[in-house]
Amino acid sequence: MTAGSLDRIGASLRAGRATVWTREPTDAGRGSGVPVTLADVADASARMERFRPALAKLFPASGWDGRVRSALLDYPVSPDLPARLLIKADHALPMTGSVKARGGVYALLRHVEQVALDEGVVRPGDDYLMLTSPAAARVFARHVVAVSSTGNLGFSIGLAARAFRMRAQVHMSRDAKAWKKERLVRLGAQVVEHDCDFTETVARGREAAARSGAAFIDDETSRELFIGYALAADEVIAQLAGRSITPTVARPLVAYLPCGVGGAPGGVTFGLKARLGKAVVCVFVEPIASAGMMAALAAGGRRAVSVYDVGLDNDTLADGLAVPTASQLVLDQVGHLIDGAVALPDAMMVEWVGRAWRAAELRLEPSAAASLAAVIPYLNDRPEMANATHLAWTTGGSLLPDPEFEAILQQDCRQRE
Repeated sequence: MTAGSLDRIGASLRAGRATVWTREPTDAGRGSGVPVTLADVADASARMERFRPALAKLFPASGWDGRVRSALLDYPVSPDLPARLLIKADHALPMTGSVKARGGVYALLRHVEQVALDEGVVRPGDDYLMLTSPAAARVFARHVVAVSSTGNLGFSIGLAARAFRMRAQVHMSRDAKAWKKERLVRLGAQVVEHDCDFTETVARGREAAARSGAAFIDDETSRELFIGYALAADEVIAQLAGRSITPTVARPLVAYLPCGVGGAPGGVTFGLKARLGKAVVCVFVEPIASAGMMAALAAGGRRAVSVYDVGLDNDTLADGLAVPTASQLVLDQVGHLIDGAVALPDAMMVEWVGRAWRAAELRLEPSAAASLAAVIPYLNDRPEMANATHLAWTTGGSLLPDPEFEAILQQDCRQRE
């Protein structure tokens, strides 16, 4: 796309309109940087399996088996929606209730493993149940893991870190909800609040970790986070096969992926594209105010673009997506593979929180409802996709406190009056 495309996209976003960007058919593009490979994903899958017994032991009350998996659901038929709309229900992932369990837990486990190997807690080939022993806990207690987050990533990493008795420090931007901060404090994590946006909070968290010697899991640059999210692709492809759905170029899978900094949708996109190629269409979804990925794509997809430079303010109720600048790592890895982007006003996300609850009893955050809200605008722009299989990735919300969820439903009611 050209600079003119960014001008047109920017004008639509500043006007507050739901906006769709789609890649030109002639824009093949190529990735850059150190590539992630399917071998990396296979290695990650084996690592998760090694950790599974330890995770099950560390969370006995939940009955969790240590697998990070979510259901694939049918969304109720509606005349204004495509004939086949599926839900990848990461809003109900075990323990953490958000997609961040995939990348966050994996990145934390990768660090736990490295510490354990470096300090002789385990050797290659050992049973990782040894990582739950009192001796291992004494070693891990000397280590601090830090992360910057608006809430869900911090909770996922904090929960797993505290289970292994590591100390957790979570730097939280001004967009983070109070209840998400309180949840972390109850875990025993240290919450560091910053009166700035997410991008600046990442920079401050990174600097603080460098000064203190803490291990920083960097949401902007972490390959481990990216790889953890990529594991979801094989899971969903197997679930589709179980329904006798095989995506093809003529009848593709269209995946709607909520995007903040871009790690989760980027990793999922890598995995899906590596397996399905042109038989999958990956659509990133953002709030209008925080449409940093759309801005970068419209500018050519090579460099990150701040929403402030496009005349937007990053002020959105979708706290999980309130990120002004997309990850350069994600642009380098999969920017050329992203097929489309949809930017939505907050009111549409609120509407779909209510609609998904009434139609299917899905308990979603606005950030997660964005995937559903994007379907109709995208199809209005690309009506030839009507017969595709559509998949909305619902990325968080099952752990919303009742007062928070009821407040969003009341806001939806007021919008409909």
